Formats: sequence, structure tokens, C-alpha cells
Amino acid sequence: MKKLLCILFLFFFLSSSAQQDTIVSIEINAISINEAIRQIEKQTDYSFFYQNNWLKNDSISINEKFEKTTIDFVLKHIFKDTNLNFYIHKKQVILTQNSVIYDKVAHDFIEAKENSPITVKPILIQETEKSSNNADEKVNELIVIGKESVSKQKITYEISGFVLNKKSGIPIPEANIKIQNKTITTTNDKGFYRMMLPYGKHAIEIDASGYKITKLTIVAYGNGTKNFSINEAITELNEIIIEAGSDKNVKSTSSGVTSINMEDVKSVPMVLGERDILKVATTLPGIKTTGEGSAGVNVRGGKEDQNLFLLDNATIYNPSHFFGFFSSINPYVIKNAEIYKGSIPAEFGGRLSSVFDIKSKNGNTDKISGEGGIGPVTSNLTINAPIVKGKSSILFGGRATYSDWIVKEIDNPEIKNSKASFYDLIVKYNHQLSKKTTLESTIYYSKDLFNLTSDSTYTYSNRILTLNGKHTFNEKNKAEFGITNSEYKFGINFDKNNQKSFDFGFKVNETKLIYKGLYTYSNIHKFTYGINSTLYNINPGTLTPTDENSLIEYQSIQKEKGLESAFFITDNITVTKNLSVNLGIRFSNFLALGPSTQRKYEEGMPTTDQNIISETNYKNNELVKSYNGLEYRIALRQLLSETISLKLSYDTNYQYLHKLSTNTTQSPTDTWKLADLNIKPSYGQQVSLGIFKNFKGQPYEISLETYYKKSTNILDYKVGAELILNNHIETEVLQGEGKSYGIELLLKKSSGRLNGWIGYSYSRSLIKLDSKFNEEVINNGEYFPTNFDKPHDLSLILNYKFTKRYSLSTNFIYQTGRPITYPIGTYEFGGNQYTLYSDRNEFRVPDYYRLDIGFNIEGNHKIKKLAHSYWNISIYNVLGRNNPYSIYFVTEEGKIKAYQTSIFSIPVPTITYNFKF
Repeated sequence: MKKLLCILFLFFFLSSSAQQDTIVSIEINAISINEAIRQIEKQTDYSFFYQNNWLKNDSISINEKFEKTTIDFVLKHIFKDTNLNFYIHKKQVILTQNSVIYDKVAHDFIEAKENSPITVKPILIQETEKSSNNADEKVNELIVIGKESVSKQKITYEISGFVLNKKSGIPIPEANIKIQNKTITTTNDKGFYRMMLPYGKHAIEIDASGYKITKLTIVAYGNGTKNFSINEAITELNEIIIEAGSDKNVKSTSSGVTSINMEDVKSVPMVLGERDILKVATTLPGIKTTGEGSAGVNVRGGKEDQNLFLLDNATIYNPSHFFGFFSSINPYVIKNAEIYKGSIPAEFGGRLSSVFDIKSKNGNTDKISGEGGIGPVTSNLTINAPIVKGKSSILFGGRATYSDWIVKEIDNPEIKNSKASFYDLIVKYNHQLSKKTTLESTIYYSKDLFNLTSDSTYTYSNRILTLNGKHTFNEKNKAEFGITNSEYKFGINFDKNNQKSFDFGFKVNETKLIYKGLYTYSNIHKFTYGINSTLYNINPGTLTPTDENSLIEYQSIQKEKGLESAFFITDNITVTKNLSVNLGIRFSNFLALGPSTQRKYEEGMPTTDQNIISETNYKNNELVKSYNGLEYRIALRQLLSETISLKLSYDTNYQYLHKLSTNTTQSPTDTWKLADLNIKPSYGQQVSLGIFKNFKGQPYEISLETYYKKSTNILDYKVGAELILNNHIETEVLQGEGKSYGIELLLKKSSGRLNGWIGYSYSRSLIKLDSKFNEEVINNGEYFPTNFDKPHDLSLILNYKFTKRYSLSTNFIYQTGRPITYPIGTYEFGGNQYTLYSDRNEFRVPDYYRLDIGFNIEGNHKIKKLAHSYWNISIYNVLGRNNPYSIYFVTEEGKIKAYQTSIFSIPVPTITYNFKF
């Protein structure tokens, strides 16, 4: 390697410098550059001077015939596809790597009196420079891109590549590349960067969270690619539990958005030792569940079906395993999740309350690696490996349960004698097709099986297929595109005796097309735009006898089909340094399609079988009903200071898909219903206001948000409704108005020996079911609490680190008891005795609270070891609180008696071993 190209040396020691015009004739037949140089030396009187290692990887084959031409022309042709320049001094050819040898002084290089033909300063570069005294920095590594050419100076060049973890080779997203402390580009989620540099020498700094600052010098002589490898910083483990950018909560325009990284939640003690992104989410203000062991979540007063769960852009219809105790997505394959409970981006639609945008990990493109865990209920294993090193990889993840023993410990007679098991599998392939294009494909499948009684078997499953891609057209234009298919189905197999044996099945299938463009018009306007379209196919239920002697008759509910499409555009406007506005609009359209038979009911009369006017049969794909509307997404952020911001947002949403359930909590056997001629789509509006504060130089942040939501056409049910195997659901349901409001407080400490967060919310969720017909009126047509109305919700999550290897984690959860309808008396009518019930949800079950403790033991931190591991020893419900799961009523000896059941009424200890290699 050359030590220093000293231009001044050449000025004094290279005389009469003009390149020679000697005429030569040379024929070069399919040989390497090194061999071509040797041939020229043999056939002419020219000698070459260079370092042999410059041509060590010489793979260029020269096959040319030169007739009576200059040596200068021959050499330019030979070296055109290399990084070698040459300088001819008499009969000596001096080769240089990348750089040009100047034989005249640039007019502004020193104070010369005469002009020179060279108009640009030569660049003095040095191979290496001294390292900094700071051990955390790698300083001034020299990188030369391209080959210097006098004729092409003062041109801007494109340089691209990846920023990689030096140890693992994994790409690093959101790494900042800076010049003079100003960020000129940031790596995308694949660790890929692209930057434009003018000709010349530049001091570059690479800064990524969790990594040492890396400094280097780039000399840009042309376009080129360069991958940068940087070292991890030495940091304490488990300090950050939930994180976003250090100032993202203050400076981003969006409010009501939470980022969760699965790597950062492993120290949070969870039931049965299982990491779970949904359980962590429910410890944050505004996100709740109906009760312990319940599936689904309620976000800011919304129903369970008002949340859109996405895995790599595909919809997950049932996000829970095992009666709601576990997420249906393997935690070891999740990279991160963005949870939008307000300021929902215009690209998302179809749900009123929230979006859980979950992204899975990419495989390691450098080497085989993996992660796993062994616990009392489940075991996990994830393995990923490169397919084409540095470009593509594949990830396999699997999780299975051996949970029957734990079911028998549950203090609930409905569950205690049951059997339950589940598994989930995922395969993901990612490929870097080019510098500008990446593709990813995901296959996911999960299945649950449980027996509540010895003669009934319930199964339900999720399945998704995705193909997603990203393409960069140029610095200003980028695009994301994808096609996904999701399927959710459940079945009931009853095998009590031959005469009543049957199979019941339900299925919903959707296929979705997505296109999203990102256009940076200027530093002031950044646009996001696109289209998406979803085709729904629903089989609401099929009942099939399973024995030839069965008395059950075959029954099939008419299938449903619908097409939901939308166009959206958002402009993120930087009005001033302190004021940003995000203006978005989404136009959504829903088409209810045949084949279908739809009833028309007498206007102004109850929707009952007695008020039918007519029935219309629609052919396949014939339009039944069309709904559409504009959805507004507006967000404003005003910086009050460098560390304080005020945010205001207003969102509207349409929801064309409803979930039918008479249960208090989400159930695997809930069915889904599309809007049609008689059931309208739901519509919601939300306004929120929040103030966000970071403490400069300290790992503390605090936020206070308040919101108000109003919704119409919320689906509920009539008393005694029959929702299963009903061809005319509209006669069993009601559509009413909903409102919810609340205030949310979050105080978080993201690092230090003691870290964690405190979340508190006061909120109300109310619904009104009113009509001029008595049979459609609930609670006198006044607002009453929904099943998931829990005014007070407090979560305290703390982690204390004794040493780098040992830490203690605690959770404390408190919630107001959920609403319930109680029997309040009896009455006689026609000689029969009946139970009199209170207004719907007039009373509440006892308040819920729970304390969990976990002790975490990290393995030693030796770099060279087969696998890194840690143990988690936790106790769920340390206080043994007998929290109510359900309250049911029975009549015994003419008296109504209430019984309370609980899921875990005693402390539940678990130990889990996790490893990573």
C-alpha cells in the first residue's frame, strides 16, 4: 500500500514532464492486466513501477490489438475499468492507485504569479492517521472511492452500501452518517444508505444507537459502493425496556404512538415466563384487556374488533393463544411493533381504534445464528442462515406448548378439566436484489386446539402469506409494495353420540394489495401516497353431520364477499423550525358483492322477520351495496422548547367489518360480518391533545395526553340474540352510538441501575342503544358502560440492576373492576317464576390488582462462547390475589346464588432458560 502521495516531491524531481508521444503497435490476446504490462515491457522500451498487491485480485481479461497508436492511448484503454492511474516520465510508467500525479501546480494551490493549465487543487491524502485517544472511537480510516480524473473533477458522486455490525454482519438501521456534525443520510430499516458527495476529501462520522462513534475519511473520485462495519458500544444490558428515538416522543408530529422492541422487554416478568408483546402493550396507558386470561385488547375505549393487527402487512384476525394468555406471534421472531392509538397514518384503514404494526426479524445474511427458550409451558427455537452471503437469508421460527398440566391448576370448573395446546410456525426469506430493491416473503401459521368438555374439540388457526418489496428510484422517490393473504378459521367437533355428532366451521379470508410511495419534494414538504385494496371472502358457518345416523341436518349460511379499496396522501409539512403539521386524507370505498340474498324491511319498523317487504338475489360479484367516505388524519406539533412539545391530532375512520359476539371477552368462536344492505359500516372520530417532555441530559421522559372519541353504528346485540348459523344477522343485532374519553400519564426512565415506567389512565367507554321501538332499546336509551369500561388503570414496571448479570424486575397492575349485569330479584308471571336483572352493566366485579416479581440472571459476557444465555425466575401473582375471572349465577332451593371463578388465585412460580447463538 502506498504511504503518501506527495505532490510537491514530484514537482521537484520529475522533469520535462509531458507524456511521451511514442508510437507503438501491440497485440494483447486474452490476458490479465499484470500479464499485459509484462508484454508491453517486452515489446517496448517502457518500464512500469507499481506495487504487486494492487493487481492481486486482477480478473480483467484484455483482448485488443493496437496499431500505430500512442502508449498513452494503450494505457488509458487497459486501465479504464480499474482504479489505477498512470504517469509517463520519459520511458518510465509510474502507476498510482486512485490518484492522479500532477506535473503542474494548481493556480490556487500556492501563491503563484502565473496561471497553470490545472484549475483544481490536487488532493493530498494519507493512508492512515493516528487513532484518537478515545477508545470508543475509530478515527480517520482512509477510504478512496473511484479513480481520480482531472477532466471529471467538481462532479457530485453517488456512494452507497450498508452499515453493518462488525461482529455479526447484521445491517444496522437508522445509523446516521454525518459531515461536520450534520446528518447527510440515514440508513433505512435494511441498514442501506445512499449519499451524494462532491469530488474531494470528506471527514465522515457514523453514529448509531448502541454503537461506537466511527470516524473515517472518504476521498470521492467517482461513483462506488462501500460497506461500513462498526463496533458495538460497551453498554449495560437490560437498561432500556421500551424505547424509541431519544427525542422521538418530543419531536415527531404523531401523538398516541408507542414503539416496542422485543429485545428490550425480556426482563419484564410475565405469566408462565413467556415474553409477550401484547401483555407489555397492555401495561401502557390507553391499552387494556377485559380481564385476566382474556383475548383481545381494548384501545382508548374501543371494542376488540376495532384493532388492526398486522404482521409484515398481513392481517392477523386472532392475535392470541391459550385463552388469551399468549400472543399468537412467536416473540423470538418479532423485531419491533409500532402501536398507533391516535394519529393513525393515512396508509392504514378499516379499523376505528388502533393499529398494531408488527414487523418480523430478517435473517442473518452473514452466518448461521439462532435464539431459543425453554419454559414450563412452551419451547421456542428460531434459526436463521444466509442463502447468498451478504444479500439474502432465511429465518425459521417455531413454538409449541405442553400446557395441559397448567390447565388443571386453574381454579375454574369450566377450564380445569380441559385440554389445551397450540403451536405456531414462521418462515421468512429476504433478498437484496440490488442496491435499490429488496424483497421479503413471510409464511406464518398458528393453530390452537382445546377441549372444554370430553366430547367437544375446538380448533382455530391463523395463516398468512406475504410478499413485500421496497425500491428506491432516486434520493427523492421511494416506494413500498406488497401482496398478502390472510386466513382465519375455527371449528367445533362434537362427538357425544352418533345421533348428535357434527362438525361446525367458520372461515374468513382476505387478499390485499398495497402500494405506498414516498416523495421528498423539499425540506418543507414530504409526501406519502398510495393505494390499497382488500378482497374479503367469509364463510359464516357450515354445520355438517359426522355420522350417517346423526339427527343433525346439514346447514350452510350464505357466504359473504366484499371489496374495500382506498387512496391516501399525506403531506408532512415543516412550517418552521418549531412547528410541524401532518395533513392526511384517505378516501375509502366498500363494495358488498354477491352472490347473496338480501332482505328489505319496512321503513320505520323494527328489523324483524315480521316486517320483510322483499328479498333480492344477487349474482356472483353483482353489487349489493356501496359505501364510501373521506377519512381525515391531521396532526400538529409545536416545540415549546428543545425538550417540550405540544401535540394536537384529529382522526376519522370507517370500519366495514364487524365482529359478532355475545361474550364479555373476545372468543375464538366469534364470527365476522361485512357491511351489507342492512348493516352499516361504523364511523369514528377522535381528537387528542398531549404535552411531551424530555429532561435534557437525563434518561427521563413524561407525557400527558387527553382524548375524546365519538363513534356511530357500533354493533351490539339484542337480549337473547342467536348469532351462530343465522342467515339474517340484522334481526339479532343493534347499531348504536359510542363515546369514550380519558387522560393518560406516562413517566419513563429508560436507563440507569433503576429503570422502567409508570403508566396511569382515567378513562370511560360508553355506548347508547336507543330506538323508537322498545325491543331495540337498552337501558332506557341512555349511555351505559361497555363491557370493557375500567375507569382507573395503573401499571408500575420497574427493573433494578444489581450488576451487569443480575437484575430484579417487578410489575404491579391495578384496574377498576369491569361492568356486569346482576340479578336483582324475582317475579312471577303466568304461574312461573322469573329472574329480574338490573340494567345492563349496572354493577362491577371487584377491582383487579396483581404483583409479579422476576429475577434475571445473565450468562457470562465472554465474547467467544458457543451461546449466550440468561435465566428468568419469576413469580406471577405474588400476593395470591383471587381476582375474578367471571361471576355466574345459579338458582339453588329457590334462591339465586353468585359464584366467582379465578384463573390464578395463588402465586405461580416459573423458571425459563433462554439462549442465543
